[in-house]
Amino acid sequence: MKNFAKLTIFFTLSFIAILAISIILRFIISWIELARIIPVEARPGEEFAKAAWKALPEAIYFSILLTLNYSARRTMSIFTSIFGIIILACAFSAGVSLGISRTEALRPTFKLGSTIKAEPGLLVSQGATSIILLRESTDVQGPRVVAISGRPLNYQEIPMGPNNRILSVPKISFGEELPWFIRSIGLDFSLSAGELKSRFDSDFISFAAYAFALILFLSSLRFIMDLSHWPLANVFIGALIFRLILSLEIFLNSREINTLIGSFLDGRAPAPFVTPLVFCALGILTLFYTLVTRIAHGVGRKSKRAADA
Repeated sequence: MKNFAKLTIFFTLSFIAILAISIILRFIISWIELARIIPVEARPGEEFAKAAWKALPEAIYFSILLTLNYSARRTMSIFTSIFGIIILACAFSAGVSLGISRTEALRPTFKLGSTIKAEPGLLVSQGATSIILLRESTDVQGPRVVAISGRPLNYQEIPMGPNNRILSVPKISFGEELPWFIRSIGLDFSLSAGELKSRFDSDFISFAAYAFALILFLSSLRFIMDLSHWPLANVFIGALIFRLILSLEIFLNSREINTLIGSFLDGRAPAPFVTPLVFCALGILTLFYTLVTRIAHGVGRKSKRAADA
């Protein structure tokens, strides 16, 4: 009971810390990017909810990884720790999701267009579209030069009218500044968050089944933390395997693979439950492997002791 209480405290602190840091960083980044659009209307509740949804998978993955490592270092019972992590992760995931849905209802609007000031000649671009402002950036309808891929430069003295419409100034792109590995992880977490949100919006039962199956599979990997006597090496191995599971999650959620697996099941499971069934099957097989291995090691130790005696 004492170990379970320690496990609860550690998981709670880890989950809250990771979730809060991720939400704050994403929220600040989203507001900075909103401020680069001229003009813009910002809705804090909506932006906070978007950041929270994107942070939820990160909190689930990292908090489970850290708690598994903590339980291994404290030599807690492997099945007690797995059971406790599953309960805690499911409870926090459901609670955070319900809290985010309440936050989305808060939609106060703020104008951010007047916060940007720049001299004439400001160049803003996104993708293949670029705009050079010929006046201060606060003059939204001022003259500008617009470059669109495949078209000649277009000078807009008064960017209004049916054939000379005003173009929204795009955001400045900083995506290429991040390493490819970081961008790929961020993209996969965003896709995972989108899957959780779409399931929550459509059917809470589908969301609950998906979250439980994913948490079960992640928690079943507790044996990884006992592979070596160096805890840090186990954490790195666990992080690598968790990264592969994140990629597997995106792979299974693709329409083609989901349909292919559903065809093997011969329609016995609805499409939204195909991926959760795969995760549950993998989690149960991993737990079974762990149980058999533990029993074999126990029998081997008893045989060795009897032989020594």
